[in-house]
Amino acid sequence: METREMRYFVAVAEELHFGRAAQRLAMAQPPLSRAIQQLERRLGVVLLHRTSRAIGLTEAGSVLLREARLALEAVEAAERRTRRAAPDHPGMVLAAKAGASSELLSKLLHAYAAEPDAVAVEVMLCAPGQPETLLRTGHADVALLHRPWDATAGFDTEDLCTEQQVVVLPSGHPLATRAYVPMAEVKTLTNLPLPRWPGPDGSYPAGPGPKVRDHTQLFQLIALGLACALVPESLRAQLRDDHAIVPVPDAPAVTTVIAWPPHSRSKAVAHLVHTATRL
Repeated sequence: METREMRYFVAVAEELHFGRAAQRLAMAQPPLSRAIQQLERRLGVVLLHRTSRAIGLTEAGSVLLREARLALEAVEAAERRTRRAAPDHPGMVLAAKAGASSELLSKLLHAYAAEPDAVAVEVMLCAPGQPETLLRTGHADVALLHRPWDATAGFDTEDLCTEQQVVVLPSGHPLATRAYVPMAEVKTLTNLPLPRWPGPDGSYPAGPGPKVRDHTQLFQLIALGLACALVPESLRAQLRDDHAIVPVPDAPAVTTVIAWPPHSRSKAVAHLVHTATRL
């Protein structure tokens, strides 16, 4: 299959309308229809259910849509990484979640800058889930990820540190004086629901908790008595006097990892990873 054919099919499959797909691709509708028919004949499967009023995806079409999206993302990632490997682009891009691993990131950048072969590092601070996406799509060369929240499958990784989680409460809350709180009890705080973070596609899971985008917003909601949150213990440095924290021993531990594409041959990335593991 050619990338051109995959782009054609993805446009039709997402629009479920040949006219809109042709407009999106800036081409005429007849050659687009012929291209999809030729693709079906060559693959030996029916990709689209066609009626006089609408079109829909077959099971085979759904599979191709999913696989074609992944393939096109991989091609685009390869293009971005290739351009950044050119001599006139000697730097690298590091993606990290805003507000997380701040102390570690600061130490890493300072230590790496002292290396004799260090290159410029562009830091992209972004929302939860985005560092993983930026690394997969080639917008970043390396990323700081956090298990179990971020998926690391398909990357090479090195574990940097593991820490326990604490629950952040409004100061003065009855639980604030406890030595610890079990996870089950945290989940029963109906008057202080856990927040809902957006997924990689930007959508929020169902639930009673408030929708949040970053830690600044989250910590303000907690101070107002509208939520509680489970966070890694290292985030205590960002808390204010109107917050209280209590350990949650049975909450999953959080491991910060440095991740990069397994096929990367970048010396700059290798030096940065070596510096991170040394720290």
